[in-house]
Amino acid sequence: MPDARFAPMPGFRDFAPQEYALRSYLFNTWRRVAQRYGFNEWEAPTLEPTDLYLKKTGGELPTQLFRFEDQGGRDITLRPELTASLGRIAAGYQREYSKPLKWFEIGSCFRYEKPQKGRLREFVQFNADILGESSDGADAELIALSVDCMREFGFSSDDFIVRVSDRQVWLNYASDKGIEEAKVPDFLAIIDKFERDRPEQCQAKLDSFGIQRSELVDFISSPPSNCSPRYSVVFEELQARGLEDFVKLDLSVVRGLAYYTGLVFEIFDKGHSLRAIAGGGRYDGLVDTLSNHAVDMPATGFAMGDAVIAHLIEACPAARALRDAAIKPNSCDVCMVLAAPEMRAQMLNLASTLRDAGVRVDLPLGAAKMNAQLKRAEKIGASYALIIGSEFPDMELKNMTERSSATVDMESLFEELDTEA
Repeated sequence: MPDARFAPMPGFRDFAPQEYALRSYLFNTWRRVAQRYGFNEWEAPTLEPTDLYLKKTGGELPTQLFRFEDQGGRDITLRPELTASLGRIAAGYQREYSKPLKWFEIGSCFRYEKPQKGRLREFVQFNADILGESSDGADAELIALSVDCMREFGFSSDDFIVRVSDRQVWLNYASDKGIEEAKVPDFLAIIDKFERDRPEQCQAKLDSFGIQRSELVDFISSPPSNCSPRYSVVFEELQARGLEDFVKLDLSVVRGLAYYTGLVFEIFDKGHSLRAIAGGGRYDGLVDTLSNHAVDMPATGFAMGDAVIAHLIEACPAARALRDAAIKPNSCDVCMVLAAPEMRAQMLNLASTLRDAGVRVDLPLGAAKMNAQLKRAEKIGASYALIIGSEFPDMELKNMTERSSATVDMESLFEELDTEA
């Protein structure tokens, strides 16, 4: 355990090598799956003008900004999410790329909120978006991508579910109930917290709309079969991919940000032990708003956070086994052991030759006993220990996994390591 005296600020994390290995595992998995789907990687500045996040967000986001004035008097914010930056960048570069744009990003975001399990003040998100395509096929493609990311981590349909909803269903419901258009966002905010609020809290909020909570319970639990034609199309596409067991219609999901316009979805663990693992949906009007009506592109996307997925991996034996195998300490292929100090120059020359051939090599930087060097080779997870003594160029190559050893010369060393000098 790290020394608590040197801990970072609440809500922030250090990434010592082992923790960074886990982060790299998440990044590599996300990147691998996104590229299989034909997505291209992009990045945005960590700082953006605050106005970018105030144009059209809604919910609690404006109250959670790490917002300050810089030395030039500009009102700026550490990015709390990437969709606003994506809209700005896509508007500026969309003429240079064929549509639809299939873009993904992996990077840090910042929100000033109470740190808790699965929620930090600095966190990493994997963001995947499709812009310039209005068909329901784009929504299905993104949901399929999110499912395959989960499967790549080792999760099955027994471990998680994608709960899909349609904001238009609730807009129709609000219209049927005579809710004024200006008050619809407030009504959607109640639905967004429907599961989290205590029943009496929820009812108190609904009183101003003249709606009983029991009505919403009935509507959510038994929605009309034809309430969302969009969902029906998306489900058929997912069914054709063999992914129907991973999704279900769940109208309690509406997402908190006001810019969503159509289908929305969230991924939850089936044990209901964690907050949403991922979430997103269609946001057709956001690029138009962010570009001051210069560029209008339909868009849909989702984000998956590292903090929640890390907790779920730890709780799932299959996913944990995959993770542990991937991040097993192994900082080098060959750890050199100098048994004869007078051979140091030869060891250094050989180390450079191996490194030039792409072999990861560690070596003793100062005088050390041979046993201490061998223990270090084992501790850092080296695949081989190469013992260089007075018999050089004959050397002993120890296979640290198989616990075997062989005498090698320069030529046979490269053959054993399956590389070329």
